[in-house]
Amino acid sequence: MKKSVEEDVFIPLYPKSTVEDKSSLRSKFQERRFWSAVKLLSNVVRWDGIVQEDKVRDLGLSKLLNRYLLLNILNTPLGPRNIEKCNKVVACLPERWFQDLKGGSSLPELLNFSQHLLQ
Repeated sequence: MKKSVEEDVFIPLYPKSTVEDKSSLRSKFQERRFWSAVKLLSNVVRWDGIVQEDKVRDLGLSKLLNRYLLLNILNTPLGPRNIEKCNKVVACLPERWFQDLKGGSSLPELLNFSQHLLQ
């Protein structure tokens, strides 16, 4: 899993003007790479309970979400596309990770993502 996260994930960052045209090849490529990384996130977190939780959280949240996915989400204009991306990321996260949290708090690895959601 670590090798896949470190070597297989690539989401190019293009200027907003380039990717605002959803029909452009760059925009389509960036979107495919984003959804591929979301699928990998989903597969990584499925190992929760089998592999040590701290390893799964490091790979899934610290490396995949914060390093790759969040950059793309932050560069996506606010609107339905951005909401869809956030919803898919949230759907990947195991509920068990949030059971012992006090109201209004979140996982430290989700701080930047949580701040984006609050916007």
